[in-house]
Amino acid sequence: MTIEKIHEIFLQCNSVCTDTRKIHKNDLFFALKGENFNGNSYAEKALRNGAKFAIIDEESFSHIPNTILVKDALKALQELATYHRNYLNIPIVALTGSNGKTTTKELINTTLSQKYNTKATIGNLNNHIGVPLTLLSMNESTEMGIVEMGANHQKEIEFLCNIAKPDYGYITNFGKAHLEGFGGVEGVIKGKSEMYDFLINNNKTIFVNGNDPIQVDKTSHSNRYIFGDNINADCKITFIDAQPTVKVKYNNTTIQSNLIGEYNFSNIAAAITIANYFKVEEASIKNAIESYIPTNNRSQVIKKNSNEIILDAYNANPTSMRAAILNFEKLKDNNKIAFLGDMFELGKEAELEHQSIADLIESTSINQTILIGENFNKTQTKNSLKFKTFEDFEKNFNMTSVVNSTLLIKGSRGMAMERILDLL
Repeated sequence: MTIEKIHEIFLQCNSVCTDTRKIHKNDLFFALKGENFNGNSYAEKALRNGAKFAIIDEESFSHIPNTILVKDALKALQELATYHRNYLNIPIVALTGSNGKTTTKELINTTLSQKYNTKATIGNLNNHIGVPLTLLSMNESTEMGIVEMGANHQKEIEFLCNIAKPDYGYITNFGKAHLEGFGGVEGVIKGKSEMYDFLINNNKTIFVNGNDPIQVDKTSHSNRYIFGDNINADCKITFIDAQPTVKVKYNNTTIQSNLIGEYNFSNIAAAITIANYFKVEEASIKNAIESYIPTNNRSQVIKKNSNEIILDAYNANPTSMRAAILNFEKLKDNNKIAFLGDMFELGKEAELEHQSIADLIESTSINQTILIGENFNKTQTKNSLKFKTFEDFEKNFNMTSVVNSTLLIKGSRGMAMERILDLL
């Protein structure tokens, strides 16, 4: 069956689903395969649970009524997403980067939705399955789409751009993330810049942080719209302070966000810039940024008992960890305690990067540091407390002694550092 025909069927359905546990009535089910499952074997259940049709790619299941046989269900999903994107023909803003993607995406969506009916990536569904699902969640009432793209190896962003075909793009930064898959920092820059390559080759527009010399250099021969506090900026935005949440000045308007940390300035500035480009009113932009409350362990400020907690434990890499530590040191608080968990996916750089963070934290004025995880446990330190596992920390560190303090909690997702909240 052709993609055109599948698209006609898709338009008769309510939405697309790949998980029988989340099926709604009249969904179109795609039988995807994984390491430990075969979606074809769930097609009958999906239909029984309310799906209108099921896309399968194994002929042995084609006897089931309302199944549609294709060569490859995943490829069909991706091709359908591109076809639907072209069918809707709406502006698509794409973003990627090492740090701050999801926060920036949420801020862009918050600001643009002041004027437009938008649809954005849900959570961090930003891979070869998540991007198609995002595109297929858009409909004829959608006026603008915001698509987050994640990657941990070369050619992944190029692949996702060819699915989503963005009209506009933004790269948050090039940092020390997924070094194992990209093969070092230069590999990260090359991999993330695949978005620039697509946009330049297709004569599209790039939003650029004018305070980032690498970004400025990489986009020198492009249609670009620059933001920052320098003279060449198309959209002038100035950082005021972050004590503890970020305050910025945009034109003559002061905006007080609920986002912790100076490192969130560029995320906020990008959202303001993109909204400004699409003619969202200044007062609406201010309202959107000031109303946005971070969730899901990203730059959250939480008060618990006598302590104030900066919870930034959704993920971590050397770049974001360094930024969080330096920001934490600048806070004008009396007793500051940092709880840091291991950073993952660093490959052969893991030992060096963990030692570098341990050295940095011990050079600061932060009162106490607790390092948790196998990699941090191997570091050479003088003043930090170290625990090989979270369980060791839980057994041997007295959390009842933590009172009247400001806490930073950060680590990679696999460390689940937010568990510390339960110990307070």
